[in-house]
Amino acid sequence: MKHTMSILAASAVLGSAQAAMAQTEIEFWHAFTGRLGELVAEQVETFNASQSDYKVVATHKGNYSETLNAGIAAFRAGEQPDILMVFEVGTATMMAAKGAIKPVYEVMGDGFDQSKYIGSVKGYYTSPDGNMLSLPFNSSTPVLWVNRDKLSEAGIDPDTDMSTWEQVGDVLDQLKGAGVDCPLTTAWQSWIHLENFSAYHDTPFATKSNGFDGTDTELAFNSPAQVAHIGALGDWAKDGKFIYAGRRNEGGANFRAGECALFTESSAGYAGIKAEAEFDFEVRPLPYWKAVADEPQNTIIGGASLWVMEGQTDAEYAGVAAFMDFLSSPEIQAKWHQDTGYLPITSEAGDLTREQGFYDANPGTDIAVIQMTAKEPTANSKGLRLGSFDQIRGIIDEELEAVWSGDKDAQTALDSAVERGNALLRRFEQSAR
Repeated sequence: MKHTMSILAASAVLGSAQAAMAQTEIEFWHAFTGRLGELVAEQVETFNASQSDYKVVATHKGNYSETLNAGIAAFRAGEQPDILMVFEVGTATMMAAKGAIKPVYEVMGDGFDQSKYIGSVKGYYTSPDGNMLSLPFNSSTPVLWVNRDKLSEAGIDPDTDMSTWEQVGDVLDQLKGAGVDCPLTTAWQSWIHLENFSAYHDTPFATKSNGFDGTDTELAFNSPAQVAHIGALGDWAKDGKFIYAGRRNEGGANFRAGECALFTESSAGYAGIKAEAEFDFEVRPLPYWKAVADEPQNTIIGGASLWVMEGQTDAEYAGVAAFMDFLSSPEIQAKWHQDTGYLPITSEAGDLTREQGFYDANPGTDIAVIQMTAKEPTANSKGLRLGSFDQIRGIIDEELEAVWSGDKDAQTALDSAVERGNALLRRFEQSAR
């Protein structure tokens, strides 16, 4: 009897092992930690539990830059993952990486309906002939976060209009006069205050439709509009009205702790702010300069998309397609959008979110969607497609820091950033031929 039971037990173990071996493993490298990392893990667990053919294994590979570099190094070593998360400024680099990527529309195969994806989101990752090269995953756009309690404490009506930077300037004067140590801070200074500023005011960031029309593009963000905005921020920094905390999202900790009154940050700040803020907060549209434009155009996306790497098996590509189809489903997208503040990548997910009453229960959470979709994008506002842009952002950060510290005026700093950045663009143009 014992012998029979041991045989049955061994058979059960063997059967389980064979079932596990039958699953095709899909490697997914990403850049998320904290709450966003937890939500990615939840998506992966939900997908894995929904079927038995594939198992997605998600691995954190560092920040956006580190994850991109890890993917490039892995490809050169022939050890690339199936799916690589790449932030939006790496799009041109991935497109130019000959033989490294397999376009998403090819992976998804016949019947792939690209029309269901929101145009202003998918356009960043679409080829000139209209085919999606990667899958938008975490797409956000900048907004203005407001600490309503801090405004009230300073004697300012928390409902005061801050649609324009002129109005924000008046509020900053009042906050500073009331003794507030951090009237305004920001995250991602280049993305918000130069890249999105340019799109929002329908002003070129670079020639050739911001790089969409060719790699022979040149940077153009040292025009009077951008210089005036950076100059105003520089003056506010000198007066203690704008507090610079760092190149990425270091300012988020200050805002979430209740130290800062106003914060320009991604719409995806919602996940962390909702979880940590112990004050009454609100999301508003990104301000615009009335002196530059009668009304704002549209902001552009940040975040990342999912690229499928070459060199995988047919079974792995089938698993990738199944996972991406799962991520694009209305229910999963609506939940992701509601949990994180990232934009829904399909109109169906946005409609479902509205039907579920989320926007009514959480006022302002639809601002990012409206800001991105209210107007048809122009050549200046559909996004950026520039080679070596991660490195160019580093140059921009360095030059902006010189303005905030008072070492350079805005015109000198932006002229220098354009000149130094153009040298990188010329190198990229040569390598992309």
